[in-house]
Amino acid sequence: MNLGPLFPASLALGLSIGMLAGVGGFTFLYARGAAYLRNDPKACANCHVMQTQLDGWTKSSHRSVATCNDCHAPHNLAGKLAIKMENGFRHSLAFTSGNFHEPIQITKRDRQVTEAACRHCHRELVEAMDHSGKGGVEISCTRCHRSVGHLE
Repeated sequence: MNLGPLFPASLALGLSIGMLAGVGGFTFLYARGAAYLRNDPKACANCHVMQTQLDGWTKSSHRSVATCNDCHAPHNLAGKLAIKMENGFRHSLAFTSGNFHEPIQITKRDRQVTEAACRHCHRELVEAMDHSGKGGVEISCTRCHRSVGHLE
């Protein structure tokens, strides 16, 4: 049996998978990754750049009705998992490399998710004043209510 040409490729693939699993596992443990699978707001402050947001949320009226996921993740399971995976990868890469803006800034996509959450929870109020369905322009909730949820 000749394993010559297959062995180096198999070895390289095995080493790559092993390194990826090792680095991923270390990062998951070091960053307390399991905390992000739950709905505990303290998990969002595992990284020092989110402490201000956690402190602001703790003082806000939203703390009694909403956690981070309620405002920053879609309200369906597939959407929630997708956004948490995307943000988890992006955040771990940014914080591991040290390549992130301080103070932390919300991305365009995450702002859209948050806007949808505002409109979901405050549906009746928004429908009463939203004119976007009548040819008007939809106005972002956070345009006027920028500090809601975090008291920044």
